Amino acid sequence: MTAAAAMTSLALDDVRKNFGNTPIIRGVTLDVRRGERHAIIGPNGAGKSTLFHLISGRFPVSSGRIALNGEDITGLKPYQINRRGLSRSFQVTNIFPRMTVFENLRCAVMWHLGYRYSFWHNVRKLKDANERADAILREIGLAERRLMPAGLLTYAEQRALEIGITIAGGAEVVMLDEPTAGMSRSETAHFVDLIRKVTEGRTLIMVEHDMGVVFDLADRISVLVYGEVIATDRPAAIRTNKAVQEAYLGQAMEDEHAEAGH
Repeated sequence: MTAAAAMTSLALDDVRKNFGNTPIIRGVTLDVRRGERHAIIGPNGAGKSTLFHLISGRFPVSSGRIALNGEDITGLKPYQINRRGLSRSFQVTNIFPRMTVFENLRCAVMWHLGYRYSFWHNVRKLKDANERADAILREIGLAERRLMPAGLLTYAEQRALEIGITIAGGAEVVMLDEPTAGMSRSETAHFVDLIRKVTEGRTLIMVEHDMGVVFDLADRISVLVYGEVIATDRPAAIRTNKAVQEAYLGQAMEDEHAEAGH
């Protein structure tokens, strides 16, 4: 492995995805550095969610190669990719609403520790799983909600729980899809702090429409337009990139200002 490859968590090489005769992802080549927070932005219909699905194995690629920590993961199933150290959240909150907050986390931890589903384990006696779940509860700020049914949490708390589930397996690469969607300004500010804390020492890849969140969190930003990456750079350079402004950023900022005024 070269020195450059050793510094890369995720590498996409000419990745393409067609649905029938319609190209959606048109040759994306991208390197995400180890330990960085990398945002993928772009207009609706640009292919951001499709790209996430390709990386996490939910969709098969039409052509190209995806590597995680130098290992080719192209064509692997989502659970196989997860076991290699990549975990993702979805736009829609995905929790067990009738189970307690603690039980949601313990389920995720147990799967990672190899317990799987069985009738002969007394889960209350699984010290390693219980301690790990409690540690994550503290990390995501939900220790006081430990015994509450997850469905009774606020929306922002449910999103925090989902992040806890996402990191429960100890993934090195965390993918977050629209993590602050639907949140108020105060909830968003708190959530950005949470994301920053729980991804410390990990690689973060996120799709996000809130430009305030993107420029606050991201070390680098990739702009996807019509299935192609038109720019990848640091936030300050992306903000002043004329091609990005013309294709997306100017309109995105105008939309945010309009929403803030209502």
